[in-house]
Order: sequence, then C-alpha cells, then structure tokens
Amino acid sequence: MVRRSRAGGFDAGLLSGKQRRARPHEFVLEALASMSPVAKPMFGCLAVYVDDKIVLFLRDRPDRPEDNGIWVATSAEHHDSLRREFPQMRSIGLLRRKVTHWQVVPADAPDFEEAALRVCKLVRARDPRIGKVPKRRRIVP
Repeated sequence: MVRRSRAGGFDAGLLSGKQRRARPHEFVLEALASMSPVAKPMFGCLAVYVDDKIVLFLRDRPDRPEDNGIWVATSAEHHDSLRREFPQMRSIGLLRRKVTHWQVVPADAPDFEEAALRVCKLVRARDPRIGKVPKRRRIVP
C-alpha cells in the first residue's frame, strides 16, 4: 500500500523503507491550515511559508534544546511590541548574536502551546510584524 503525502505526491519515505521524521509542533501547521502554509525542511527543522513570506521556523531537536520552539520571523524594530504580548520571547542563542531578527517562543515555556496559538492568530491576521520575504537567489551563469 502506498500512502499519499499532503501535497498529493507519494510518500517517498514509505517506499524507501526510511522512517519519516515527525514534524515538530505539528499543531502550529494545523492552526494555520486555512492559509495553506507550505512547510519545507530546512537545517533539520521546518520552515513555514505563507504566500511569499517565511513566517515561522519550527524546531524540536536534541542539540541546543533551549532554542527549541517556534522561531518567529520579524525584525528588531518589532521586538519590544512582540515581547509585550509574549514575555517569554527572546533572541535565539544558536544564532550567536545578541539581537537577532528571529525571535523564539521557547518550547519549555509553561504556556508554550497557548503562546504558539496566539502567534498563529497574528499570522492569520497578517500582522505586519511577522514574516519576511526571503531574498531571491541570484543565478550565476
């Protein structure tokens, strides 16, 4: 029996005998389902795009567990206003900069799921503080 993936293609992991890795914080994708998000594996995590913007990065890895959770694509100018709504939000240590454009709602926060769903609500409302249009790669002949 061949299982179809959500994208309509065949699940290559099932055919190859490889065990498919569980998606981190899958409830986030379910909360954004009405926006038809695209989830792409990236750096062992899951990048979440809505339309032409990357909005979130879902991380649940054994290395650097303090940075597991939901990474929010934003910019430094929005940190203060987002932190008023999400006091547990902070810059990401893994990126080794004091201030990063990405902010994390840590998975070990006591209200992680509630905060994650509130972030999803902002994404669904197209809050201008969340999301970045990735720079286009130049194709060099």
